[in-house]
Amino acid sequence: MTTTTAAASADATELTRALLTAADPRRRRVDRTMRILIWGAFAVAMVPLVSLVWTVLSSGFGRISLDFLTLSMRNIFGGDPSGGIYHAIAGTLVITALATVISVPIGLLTAIYLVEYGRGALARAVTFFVDVMTGIPSIVAGLFAVALFTLILGPGVRIGLIGAVALSVLMIPVVVRSCEEMLKLVPNELREASYALGVPKWLTIVKVVLRTSVAGLTTGILLAVARVIGETAPLLVTVGVTDSINFDPFEGRMMTLPVFAYRQYSQGLATCPGGESATCVPDIAIQNGWGAALVLIVIVLVLNLAGRLVNRWFSPKLR
Repeated sequence: MTTTTAAASADATELTRALLTAADPRRRRVDRTMRILIWGAFAVAMVPLVSLVWTVLSSGFGRISLDFLTLSMRNIFGGDPSGGIYHAIAGTLVITALATVISVPIGLLTAIYLVEYGRGALARAVTFFVDVMTGIPSIVAGLFAVALFTLILGPGVRIGLIGAVALSVLMIPVVVRSCEEMLKLVPNELREASYALGVPKWLTIVKVVLRTSVAGLTTGILLAVARVIGETAPLLVTVGVTDSINFDPFEGRMMTLPVFAYRQYSQGLATCPGGESATCVPDIAIQNGWGAALVLIVIVLVLNLAGRLVNRWFSPKLR
């Protein structure tokens, strides 16, 4: 019945718009002009995106193979094409997962405080500092993490945990902002109905507010992960580089896909005087860089698709 009513309302709206545009030629011209402008703006916005995806796909797809995805660069020298990015994929997933474990509880609890409890000067101060953190350059987050762990562990330490902390500094404000907006969308009537039944506020938040907004919260968190997974500058100074596989973020250097792509591309250009040109064929290092960039884009795409699916599965269903 709700579906039938919604369809009838949509038909009535479309009929009203058609009658108005038919009765008023000027309104019809404005409507057509705005449609053209909107579609034109959409096409212009798609040009750099399509160009970027096509460039990465055409340059990196030829390097993708089973060996490239399952081998590391350990004991690979010069133009040997037998190396792979398995160690970089492992490092990216481990560091990003650890950054998510650090950021999500802090960001979610901060958002709950701002929406459900925050009043007065403290709430305004928290909001102000979240806004400030949103604009922090990524290299500053990396330097902060290095300085912090230098005081704790001493100078020269490069481990995955430091990189995860640097990424969490960038991720926390995104999680706070996205979760805060999702919690604000929960109708107050649901909270008031729970309070009227004698349910404590903390239990109302857990059982009503969070359950109602779980789809939006999950989507916001996944988008925050996709935002930090491609950071290069903070990981260069916090994690360093290595050609070996390392799954332990608490000991030893780790390689990540963004750093691997940057390092391989820069090494390739260094062996190709004057950069990439018609008279200098890019070597295997540049092809490795493009291949790693393509894999990173695929990972980000999978995360965005997962966010869409979660939003569809867990969003409230209309009956």
